[in-house]
Amino acid sequence: MKEEQSFTEEQEVTAAEQEPVNEAGAAEAQAEEIADQEQDELARLKAEAEEQQQRYVRAQADFDNFRRRTQKEKEELAKYASMKLVTELVPVIDNFERAMATVPEGAEVESFSKGMQMIFRQLETVMNNEGLTAMESVGQPFNPEFHQAIMQVESDEYEEGIVVEEVQKGYMLKDKVLRPAMVKVSS
Repeated sequence: MKEEQSFTEEQEVTAAEQEPVNEAGAAEAQAEEIADQEQDELARLKAEAEEQQQRYVRAQADFDNFRRRTQKEKEELAKYASMKLVTELVPVIDNFERAMATVPEGAEVESFSKGMQMIFRQLETVMNNEGLTAMESVGQPFNPEFHQAIMQVESDEYEEGIVVEEVQKGYMLKDKVLRPAMVKVSS
């Protein structure tokens, strides 16, 4: 009996000794599990923060692009604001040129002609100040961006594809074609 009693006491002592070890292991396992969960949560939050940062950067870039685009549009609008007026005045210049080309000779006609020429130069100066320039087409290679061919003619003076005659002047407003020149091209 004594042996039984001492065996039972040993089992109790061993079980009692193991319980704190098991409790310590369980606490340690639980702490590891909590640490893993916290690490997962931290990784998730970091990924979410990175995603939000990327969204912010893209939104900032979109805004910068929008600002640049609207600034460019505003500058272009200001640059070509007079386009409608200038477009309407170009035929007036054409008519002035035609009228001055057909003036007959005489004393009174001469003073009238000088007055017309002064008015024409004044109008031309105003238009040039707005950025209107006449194109020089004769002798230039035909370019469909600047010229409108109305016919082809035989020419000994010019090579093929060169503008021989300007029927109607073409005009540029700053760096844009306002009206292409009507031309005859050598064939």
